[in-house]
Amino acid sequence: MIILPSFLIDEPGKPPEVEWGVRVVGAQITAVAPRAELRRAYPDDETWDAAGQTLSPGFVNTHTHLYGVLAHGIPLDRAPSDFWAFLKDFWWLRVEDRLDQKMIRAATDHGCVEMLRSGVTSFYDCLEAPNALPGCLAAQADVVRARGLRGILSFEATERVSKENGQLGLRENVEWIRAARGLVSGMMCFHTTFTCSADFIRQAFDLARANNVLVHMHVSEGTHEPEYALEHFGMRPIEYYDHLGVACDKMLASQCVQISPHEIELMAKRGVRMSHMPLSNCEVGGGIAPVPDLIAAGVSVGLGSDGYINDFFEVMRGAFLIPKAHRQDPRVMPANLVWYLATEGGARALGLEKVGRLAPGWQADLQLIDSQFPTPAAIHNLYDQLVLYRNHAHVRAVMVAGQVRVRDGVVIGADADTIRAKTQEEASKLWGSVKRDAWMALQGAS
Repeated sequence: MIILPSFLIDEPGKPPEVEWGVRVVGAQITAVAPRAELRRAYPDDETWDAAGQTLSPGFVNTHTHLYGVLAHGIPLDRAPSDFWAFLKDFWWLRVEDRLDQKMIRAATDHGCVEMLRSGVTSFYDCLEAPNALPGCLAAQADVVRARGLRGILSFEATERVSKENGQLGLRENVEWIRAARGLVSGMMCFHTTFTCSADFIRQAFDLARANNVLVHMHVSEGTHEPEYALEHFGMRPIEYYDHLGVACDKMLASQCVQISPHEIELMAKRGVRMSHMPLSNCEVGGGIAPVPDLIAAGVSVGLGSDGYINDFFEVMRGAFLIPKAHRQDPRVMPANLVWYLATEGGARALGLEKVGRLAPGWQADLQLIDSQFPTPAAIHNLYDQLVLYRNHAHVRAVMVAGQVRVRDGVVIGADADTIRAKTQEEASKLWGSVKRDAWMALQGAS
């Protein structure tokens, strides 16, 4: 098949091509050239005329919690006062500890369809559901395979429940990494320095090395972790990881909101990767990550939704606009850089090979975006037009590994009403248990 758009973003961040297209054979791109040249060279190929659209690599969501959708709108007796209260009094007790595998499957299906609809072709998911062990990653993988996404799945192992539960979490990761196949793979994962001991952290890295995968953890999402690390270890979290001897190019640190200049230097020196969630950082009151400084230092950075708002155009807008206001400088985080972080940059952060660019020999993970704007689209403004004025409703088609998953704006094989009904049913179960426990606590207090 040859795909012929009006604009082609083949190498994200670089100027787009006009009247160019690509040839797809099987799961790969085999040619990138001007439209007329492709027509002459491959006259017998099926032709996909995408006039008025931009052909781009699919987005790479470097960090999501697909189960998070179940907490959207959950009843609260009071809002958490800070990030630590958000975790301790709300997220752990009322969401993660109550998840079961049926809830996880429903939320995963909803999230996969939502991501496809907004142009995401690859993602990394971090699942923490200590009472859904074992087997929750395999259950999740069944859903991801059915939707055809390129996914990396992990379980966020933690000793906050018990040391035994922490070992179950590590084992869940190892067993899934070894069983994974096709487009769905695995990663080692643990929570943070304040829920995991030094021996547990070293064990996670040892298991990752033995299985040749990355290790993910949350880092300094708010002020709680750096304050905890300074009090208990006499150093900040990235410094502590370096002290343990585990800071390296196999480390994927998410959030990194409250980090110091020295920590940024260490991340660059050790090759630590980073995933940036601009919108959820705002939602939990964590702060604004110093992403311009991380990029300037040479840290590999990707973007993530954190399971909060999954329309990736909204995530990109956050990455584009928030630093401008924070730094009081409209030049920081230009649109072409943001597009790179959302595609090839994210793929590099996750260690995905030949993903995130449209070039011969690279994976045919791509999207077509309606580019008929109120003002003329041109080489000099295309990135800005796309980042500022498009959303999921403008994604016309999505292909993953050469397979069309979205056509004419519709996710193939997805019944939106059924998926929504299942998600609402499972959310209602979760919410019901929250309200029941709140009522019982109130009765006890009286």
